[in-house]
Amino acid sequence: MTAAIEISGITKQFGAFEALKGIDLTIAQGEFFALLGPNGAGKSTLINLMAGLIKPSSGSIRIMGHDVQSDALQARQALGVVPQELVFDPFFNVREMLRFQAGYFGRGSENDDWVDEIIAGLGLADKAHTNMRKLSGGMKRRALIAQALAHKPPVIVLDEPTAGVDVELRQMLWAFIQQLNRKGHTIILTTHYLEEAETLCQRVAMMKQGRIVALDNTRDLLKSHAAKQLSLRLSAALPAALQPLCKQQQGDEVLLHLTDLTQIESVLATLRAHEVGVLDMQVQEVDLEDVFLNLVGNQAQG
Repeated sequence: MTAAIEISGITKQFGAFEALKGIDLTIAQGEFFALLGPNGAGKSTLINLMAGLIKPSSGSIRIMGHDVQSDALQARQALGVVPQELVFDPFFNVREMLRFQAGYFGRGSENDDWVDEIIAGLGLADKAHTNMRKLSGGMKRRALIAQALAHKPPVIVLDEPTAGVDVELRQMLWAFIQQLNRKGHTIILTTHYLEEAETLCQRVAMMKQGRIVALDNTRDLLKSHAAKQLSLRLSAALPAALQPLCKQQQGDEVLLHLTDLTQIESVLATLRAHEVGVLDMQVQEVDLEDVFLNLVGNQAQG
């Protein structure tokens, strides 16, 4: 089967700055895929390359088998991108905007049933005839998601779609997007809400400084970085001998990063030796956020 997205040897330079340093990535049709990384990792540059908005310095990208450079029209028709920014045409109402967008990709009145479906699915039915300028921020976000879907693309890129939106919209959006994924649409998600990626996505790629530093299915990625976290509430300060294990400290509560459960007895023995009492203790599993910070933490903090 043709890959939904095939990225081969992509580099991108802006003057002396190398934003992407040789990206190779294949995403299968029907995947729900997460592209993660801190600000400045190269995610938006990669998305702009997929959309044909900028040209690569080297390498190639294919969308549903169509080269983004040499077969730009077919590649663009296969892709729908929801941008981070709230950019819209202020002269149209919601339905007009969606019909215009569909027409731009050669889909006419026969596409109206699909437009109605996405309007209903994103809770825009009572705003269908409202001018875009008069919508609230959350409603504008819904309308821009609908705009990316208007031409019924098989591949959908969601670039921080839930940034700054309320819980109701987030839940509605994910219910609708999961429904599209079940129908065969390929979904590529970038998000800073890592619990969303962990819950929704089958595979994850993590980027750092223009490179992919981890690529695996979500379960195996967590397993390969398996570790435990020991949450403690102490009667006195954490001894210096245990500071290298300390991941977080707030008041009398500390969070220690362990590579093995057998370390717990050693931690408790050290606390006893320093006459530090344990008021509460809990062992926790790592999640995708812990893996993310372990792999790209230095850049994220920078």
